[in-house]
Order: sequence, then C-alpha cells, then structure tokens
Amino acid sequence: MLNIDDPQQVEKTPAIWRLGFRPFFLGGASVAALFIPLWLVTWFTPQFSFFPQQFWTHVVPLWWHPHEMLFGFALAIVCGFLLTSVQTWTNQPSLKGWSLALTFSCWLLGRVLLLVPVEIPIWLPAIFDSLFIGITAITLWRCVYRVRQWRNIGFPIMLVLALGINLLSYYALMERNFSLSQQIWQAMLWWLGLLITIVGGRVVPFFTAMRIKQDKPQPIKMLELPLIVAMILLVAQAILGLFSQSTLQFLLLVAGGLHLIRWLRWYPHKTLQEPMLWSLHTAYICLPLTLIALAFNVDDVNAYRHLLHLFAIASLAGICLSMISRVSLGHTSRNIYQGPNMVLAFLALPFAAVFRSIMPLIWPEHMQLWYWIAGSFWAIAFGMFVWFYAPILTQPRVDGRPG
Repeated sequence: MLNIDDPQQVEKTPAIWRLGFRPFFLGGASVAALFIPLWLVTWFTPQFSFFPQQFWTHVVPLWWHPHEMLFGFALAIVCGFLLTSVQTWTNQPSLKGWSLALTFSCWLLGRVLLLVPVEIPIWLPAIFDSLFIGITAITLWRCVYRVRQWRNIGFPIMLVLALGINLLSYYALMERNFSLSQQIWQAMLWWLGLLITIVGGRVVPFFTAMRIKQDKPQPIKMLELPLIVAMILLVAQAILGLFSQSTLQFLLLVAGGLHLIRWLRWYPHKTLQEPMLWSLHTAYICLPLTLIALAFNVDDVNAYRHLLHLFAIASLAGICLSMISRVSLGHTSRNIYQGPNMVLAFLALPFAAVFRSIMPLIWPEHMQLWYWIAGSFWAIAFGMFVWFYAPILTQPRVDGRPG
C-alpha cells in the first residue's frame, strides 16, 4: 500500500486538523449538547434567553431547530466519518491541514450566522453550508474516482442530494413556507435513514462478528436491495408525496420488517456485555421500530411527527454517538474497548427518545415537562462525549503515526 501521508508535514499540523473526524465529531457533538438546551430555553422560557424575541422573527425557531439538528449536528458527524473512512477505503489522501480547517470553518460559519443577533441575508449561511457539503462531496468523489472504487460512489452522490435538500430548506425559510419545511425535514431524516441502512449494514455486523469472534453474516441480496429501494422511496415520498396513505403504510411496514429481519441476523443477543456493541444494536433496532410505529399512525399527523423523534433521537443520534465514540478511539490508536465509560451516555439517548416521542402521546398535558426531561438526557449524552473525547480529538495519536 502507498504511504498517503508525509510524516514530517503531518507532524507540523495541529492534531485537530490531521483528519476529518477530529473537528467534525467534536463540533457536531458540541452543537448537539448546546443547541437543544438553547432551543428549550428560547422556546419555553424566552425571558431567560440571551436572544431578543424579535431575533426569532428572522430565523424562525420552528425552522432553526430541525435544520440545525440535521445539518448542524448530524451532517457534521456524517461528513467527519466519510472524510475519515474514504482514506481507509481508497488509500487516497483526504482533507487535512488548511483544507480541512477551511471546510470546517464553512460548517461553523453556517451555524454562527444563523445565531448572530442582527438581520443578515439568509443566502449567506446557505452559501457556507453549501461549501461545507460541496467540498466534502468533491473530496469523496476524487478519492473514489482515482481508484475506480465504484461501490462507494453513492456517498458523494448522496451528499450532492443533501446539498440540494439543504438549499431547498433555506428557500422554504425565505418564503416562510413551513409546510415545505416539514416535507424537507422528513426527507432529510429518511436520507439519514438510507445512510444508516448502507453504512450500518456494513459496520454493525462487521464490528459485532469481530468482537464476538464469529463469522460475519453475509448480506442476502433479496433482503438488501428491496430495503435500500424502500428507503429511497421514503425520501422521495417526503418531498413529492407520491403515494396514498395505504401505499405509504405498506411501504413503512415493508421497510420496518426488512430492517428487523436484517438486525436479527447480526447476533444482537451476544452483544449485551459490550457497550460499544449494544449501543449500536440498540440504536439500529429503533429504526424498524419507528417505521412500524409510523405505519400504524399514517393518518394521525400529530402522532406521526412525535414518533419521527424516536428515530431521530434513539436511532440516528444513538448511532452517531456510538460510532463517534468508537472511531475517535480507533483512529487515535487507542483500545476501542478500554476507552472512557460511556454507558450512561449510551443509555441517555433511548430515555430521551421515549420522553420526547412516546410520553407526549400518552400524557400530552405534561408535554413541556417531557421535552425538558428529554432535552436533559440528550445534553448529558453529548456533553459526556465532549468532556471525555475533547482531549483525545485534540491530541496526536498515541502511536505517533499520522492521522
């Protein structure tokens, strides 16, 4: 294999800019830990918010909250993971040094410009967001194309699609079209669900089999292909509204059932002693549970929106937290199974999901209380990651190698 780093050059680079996972995992987790409490204070107790109330007439809070959780938090984690993994997949250099710092700065400016207490043109943060996603997509394309590794060409294509969805979200904000915004958020959630389907289908059974010392279950084409098609159709449905309620219900049940069968093949019952494994499996099982629950609530808009948070918190955020905890240790040459104790953090997200998605449906009269409890669990989970992993992500690898 080729040596894709010049050790002398890399050693001069501050550790935080040596590979994509470092700034984007730390930045994404920090946004997650800070923005949910900020949202709760601003929404429920605006008198204690440091934002004047007129500020939110420009950047509407019902738009800002889902946008920043999807494009500020989740997409930062996704891009950090892909920018790191593509170097391993292709043996081609990914972003590092000034180019990584520039890309991260675009992401950061996108977050900050939506929070400055003066009115700015909405197209300005949209440009920085587009640069962050676009540079990542081009980097992935370049690495994959150079070695003709076509099995991974879908990732830069998916990022271009995410860039388009994000621009559409800014358009919805400028037009004050919040019905369109709701469609966009659902589309992006299922875009992330599709990514979990693809990447999770690779890494969850691989990590599990490697740890429990059993052969990895081989993918079944008759299971995998319909599952990916079903998730793509859910993305299209969210934007275009292609199907009737009965067809959507059938699609959700099929996708949920296929995910459930897939998960059962990965030996989830053998992971209970290892937090780095059961956290992945717990997060993944919440995807089919959400799909099946949604199938039985397609005619109830209120329940449907609440239940989407079961996927967003327990599955999406849960997989993000588990993966960034694992990758941060592995790519800094630390023992994956002897890192910081994250059990409380891994448990906090399923609890947050229950209080945010289920409890408001059972006792809606206490909705504000459920939101605060859910937000507290969420902040604990990502606050713990920032506390334990900031030193790891900002220091060089323990083995002295580049990365």
